[in-house]
Amino acid sequence: MELSDKELLAACRRGEETAWEELVHRYQRLIFTIPRRAGLDEDQAADVFQEVFATLLRKLNDIDEPERLHAWLVTTARRTTWRVISKAQDSISADNYSEALEEKLAAMPDNAALADELLLGLEEQHRVRHALTSLDQRCQKLLKLLFYETEPLSYAEIAALLGTSEGSIGPTRARCLEKMLRLLESDLDN
Repeated sequence: MELSDKELLAACRRGEETAWEELVHRYQRLIFTIPRRAGLDEDQAADVFQEVFATLLRKLNDIDEPERLHAWLVTTARRTTWRVISKAQDSISADNYSEALEEKLAAMPDNAALADELLLGLEEQHRVRHALTSLDQRCQKLLKLLFYETEPLSYAEIAALLGTSEGSIGPTRARCLEKMLRLLESDLDN
């Protein structure tokens, strides 16, 4: 059974390395996405990612609401992203301002704050991925084949890949989706 954010944070506070690894693994995609969506390149996004988790490590014992760790990480990532953007803009000297402005206009990244809808969508994708990884291997594989393939596979192809009968795909899919729904609902309760 997968640990909640609150349980993971408590384990991190006790110095359990595997808990820290799980925490980073759980949130790495979400935290990396925030600076990328704000227009930062991969290196800058990696710096933001590193700064967010370094800040978490420093403030590990200061977080009053461990069940809201997800929101804390997103807020910290957004603030760190904007500091990086502001610092880059402040470092432009008067001599090369015109050249830098031209480069910026040519690249024109979207530096606006993440829209609430976009952020909610990213968080929902994170919750779904998190729930999917909490399922048993059979359900994970089936749901990935059904919903994550770029080209939809037929039930016959899926049955062959799973080594099962074609008629069992539908009922198994229904059971796996029910399990996933329960995980998503319990995640909302936490």
